[in-house]
Amino acid sequence: MEYLIFVIALSSLIYGADFIINESEKIALHFNISSFVIGASLIAFGTSLPEMAASMTASYYHKSDMAVANVIGSVIFNISLVLGLVFFIAKDINPKRDLFKKDSAWGLFPVLIFIVMIIDGEISRIDGVLFICVMIAYVIFLSSDAKELASEIDKNLKQEKFNWFKSIFLLAIGFVLVIGGADYTIESASHIAKNLGVSQWLISLLLIAFGTSLPELVVSIKAARKGNADMAIGNIIGSNVANFSMVLGGSALINPLSVNVSKNLFDIVSVLVVSIMLVFITANKLYAKSAGIVLLVMLALVIIHSIA
Repeated sequence: MEYLIFVIALSSLIYGADFIINESEKIALHFNISSFVIGASLIAFGTSLPEMAASMTASYYHKSDMAVANVIGSVIFNISLVLGLVFFIAKDINPKRDLFKKDSAWGLFPVLIFIVMIIDGEISRIDGVLFICVMIAYVIFLSSDAKELASEIDKNLKQEKFNWFKSIFLLAIGFVLVIGGADYTIESASHIAKNLGVSQWLISLLLIAFGTSLPELVVSIKAARKGNADMAIGNIIGSNVANFSMVLGGSALINPLSVNVSKNLFDIVSVLVVSIMLVFITANKLYAKSAGIVLLVMLALVIIHSIA
């Protein structure tokens, strides 16, 4: 029964986030808010909303392992699974944007800050504020690419006739689904971990992280199939920045997060390694099936180690 509740709750969380993102974009367009503000905000933390809801809920219930492992697992899945599949599926990836010079540092910088912060075994509220500052800095950085971000706004939404009642109604449903879904996801995941005799860290690292990474998977694969590699890779980098800065930062503001570094060292090193791999791939423009295979192998190693 707990597995069914988990699947339903996680689905509610993901679909609720989708409602919120779409309706927020419609409202912003209705008020003629600049394309940059819409694009930057959605790319920066739109697809990370499920991770944010799950980790903040876990933090509220003083489940630090679940809050932190969800972020680490999501970043690992985003790079190894999502980008791995993008490189493997896409026929020709030739980004117009220089992802190494413009974006790769943002994929690694928050991870390094995270590692420094957890040396003392805790992400404090002060650390949380610093993480939020990183998110603000990233949004400011995105302001230099307003035109590029504007092109990523869904053209279909621009053409839709705006309906206040419909938007408010769907927004309300979205928030109910996200809040309720996050609550039941964390609760059911805790019961599953207890029943299986495994740690809450492991359940969050694999099950919850995989589920909350599905929006990134869908968005990136769709973008890759349309030949928009810049958006596919940029979506992952932006999502990872949001995961470490906004999700962990917001969670730490609710309650300080304890991290057992020695016990979870392999996973912490893994998230650092995949982040360095992403920088290496963008630096050498290795946007090919071979890079995808390497990333998928890295994911397999993480899963095998976790299960073992």
